Amino acid sequence: MGFWKNLFNAETATAPRGVVVEAFVPSMGAQRQADSRQVGRIFFSTDREIDLYELEELCDAVGWSRRPLRKVKKAIQHSFLVVSMWEQRGNKRRLIGFSRATSDHAFNATIWDVVVHPDFQGQGMGKALMAFVIKKLRGEDISNITLFADPHVVDFYRHLGFLQDPEGIKGMFWYPD
Repeated sequence: MGFWKNLFNAETATAPRGVVVEAFVPSMGAQRQADSRQVGRIFFSTDREIDLYELEELCDAVGWSRRPLRKVKKAIQHSFLVVSMWEQRGNKRRLIGFSRATSDHAFNATIWDVVVHPDFQGQGMGKALMAFVIKKLRGEDISNITLFADPHVVDFYRHLGFLQDPEGIKGMFWYPD
């Protein structure tokens, strides 16, 4: 339990309009500088009403390939869990992180589309986002959590406790010709 206490300062705050769920301030990074300015308050939300253009800008900022917005919308609608991470400064709110998970609603979930804006990387925000996602999944009694990771972020997930090919299980993929 010490890991969770160290990762989150469980301070509750008034959530901005449209952000329905709980608010947390990561203990790491909340007092650091981003672009020579103090980071605002950080909120997590499970509200699925996300501006797809704002999400696309976030994905562009990290260099992801563009995906059709209609498919992104469908993926969000059919996800078991959708988490967005916001920076709140006064009346302004900015999407700085996102992730979602699919699930069989009983045993397994797979985490997808983990993204944190480059201005907020290296400050513990990705770790906080993943901890929030895992906490929500475990709260739904999901015991097996998987994800797919690009080679350059495998170590990030390994430090969070994810293992490559546990128990010799090998993933298999089918792609159209």
